[in-house]
Formats: sequence, structure tokens, C-alpha cells
Amino acid sequence: MWSPLPLRNTAVGVALTLLATACGGGDDAAPERVADTTTPAPTTTEARPAAETDSEALEETTQPVDPAFARPAWLGTRELPLRPDGLGEIQPTPPELDPRALATPSELPPPADDRYASSVSVVAPDVVARSTYNDTCPVGLDELRYLNVSHWGFDGLHHTGELLVHADHADDVVEVFRRVHEARFPIEEMRITEAHELDAHPTGDGNNTGAFVCRVSRAADPTWSEHAYGRAVDINPFHNPYVRDDMVIPELASTYVDRADDRPGMIQAGGPVVEAFAAVGWSWGGDWRSSKDYMHFSVSGR
Repeated sequence: MWSPLPLRNTAVGVALTLLATACGGGDDAAPERVADTTTPAPTTTEARPAAETDSEALEETTQPVDPAFARPAWLGTRELPLRPDGLGEIQPTPPELDPRALATPSELPPPADDRYASSVSVVAPDVVARSTYNDTCPVGLDELRYLNVSHWGFDGLHHTGELLVHADHADDVVEVFRRVHEARFPIEEMRITEAHELDAHPTGDGNNTGAFVCRVSRAADPTWSEHAYGRAVDINPFHNPYVRDDMVIPELASTYVDRADDRPGMIQAGGPVVEAFAAVGWSWGGDWRSSKDYMHFSVSGR
């Protein structure tokens, strides 16, 4: 059994948002903190794929949002009491998140139309600056790629998300999200995890879909998470929590522990997300034995 560090410091989900994220070490690994910060720093103009000026970018990212999908003002602000193991206390899911179907924060310009859009590029300095990358990471910047992929939100709108992934798997990840897009599987948020999120106090309500996070996966015997290589992706951590014994991460996501109660955003065996990753040879944490990491997909199965 692992000996945990305070999870607010070891963190996507998610997976630990990955996230930092809430997964990435297999059945016996410590769950890492899902990044709970829900209002990321504004993306620089250079990182936006279409706009040439800030004013144009703001205009392009503006989409009408149905009030039914409004994000609660308290989201990401209510710190949870900590348990002795460093996790936040597991608390009942707030009614505003049961079920969870919130508008997507529009940090990047939306696609021009409803067709799937994607791009793969080297990692620009401004992207590095707002990521968790540092000189101790087990991959070099030349081994990572910056992806933009379009996705559908719970708000019914078309959005542009961003990921950092290993260069060897960039094309596969683009293909995965093409299939996810084709199925119109809703994704709430998809952005790069920022360094300050690794030390954030848990609020238990993070839901960022992410890939690269430079962090270890275990505390007693530290090893690099698959996320630290850009070889893992966590999707909708709140809808697809990490579950083990008395652990649920994110801590407010207990309503989604019952996988028989299938609702939008949940990843299910035989569903479009699992099938899309299986098609490129990636494994799913929902198939683990002693724990379940429903948000987590990786090259190695860890």
C-alpha cells in the first residue's frame, strides 16, 4: 500500500488534471489530485489558433449560452476540509452538479463550423510558460506536441480544446477525439494544466479533460506518472471519478460512482470513448481491478 503525500501537492484527474489529474499509476497507485481550478488564466493571443488580436479573439470566443448550463459562481472556490491522508473530505454532490451539465469556458476560438477540426504543432514558449513543464520532467519539449481539437460541450455548442501529448502519439490522440466528436460525446472543458494548480487546495469539483502533467504517480516509491510523458489522457473527471475503498476523486463526484445510472459525459465499457482509445491501442482505467479510474486512458495501462 502506498504512503500518500498531501494530494493537493502531488496532483487531473482528473486524473488529475490530470489533471493535475486523479490517476495514472495502475491498481495500486495513489490517486493524484484532479485540478480543481476552474477559471484558468487567459490564453495568450499566440496560443489561439485563429484570432490575430485580443479584440478579435474575444469576439470569436463569444458564444450564446443557455442559462440552463450556467456555471455556479462558487465553482472552484469552496475549499474542502482535509482528511488525515491529505485528500479532501468526501461530501455529497451539490444539487447544481447532480447531474452535471455546465457550459464550457471558451478560452479558444470555436471552430468555423460543425466539422471536426484539429491541429498538431510544436510547443510554443507561451504554452510552455503556462504548463507544468520544467527541467526535471522525464521528456524534453521536442518530445511533446501541442494539439487543438474540437469537441461538443454539454451546452450543445462546438468548442476548441487544447492538449499536450507525446509526439509519438499525437496523431492517435487526434484520431481518438475525431471519433469522440463524431459520437457527439460531451466534454465540459479541455485545457492545459497550469503549475499553480498542483498546489491548489482541493475543492472537489474539477472537471478538466487533460493529458500532460509533470508529476509523480506514487509517494512511497515515486515514479513518473504516464501523464508526465504525455502518454495518458483523462476525460470529464467529475463524470468519471477515481474510486477505491472510501476514496472518490473528485470528492464531490459521488453521484457518478453508480455506473449503472448512465448519464451524458459518463464513459462506459463498449461506449464511444472506450472504443476510440481501444482502436489506437490505449487501455482504460475503468478496467482496473482493485480500483477504478473511469476518467483515465493510457498507452501502458498504468
